[in-house]
Amino acid sequence: MKLIIRNSDRIGALSSGLCMLHCFATPFLFLSQSSLIFISVDFTLTWFILNYVFLFISFIAIYHSVKNSTNRFIRIFLYLFWVVLSGLIINESLEIFSIPEAATYFSASSLICLHIYNLRYCRCDDEDCCAS
Repeated sequence: MKLIIRNSDRIGALSSGLCMLHCFATPFLFLSQSSLIFISVDFTLTWFILNYVFLFISFIAIYHSVKNSTNRFIRIFLYLFWVVLSGLIINESLEIFSIPEAATYFSASSLICLHIYNLRYCRCDDEDCCAS
């Protein structure tokens, strides 16, 4: 658990990056498999569940990053972009609205940038930190 707490920004940036790569690769993966009559239900379910695994990991990383951040705006934007990304992924799963994939890429990229910025400029790792 200490590994996650100490490296929450790195884990958050990695999780958001993998999420973005996952979203980018999905159409190509399924198009390449379109020649097959049967695509394994287990495979598609596992691929679908990965969206939510990345969201869960990202939330845990944001939760711990926010605890150690000295910048109020970074804390707000980390949660804001996580909510946006979550909404976009849920919307994509339920097919409620037609929203371009660029919105998902933008929110995931924003989370990556916010985590990196927080890691470099706003992180306070010692006990005397003024972040609360």
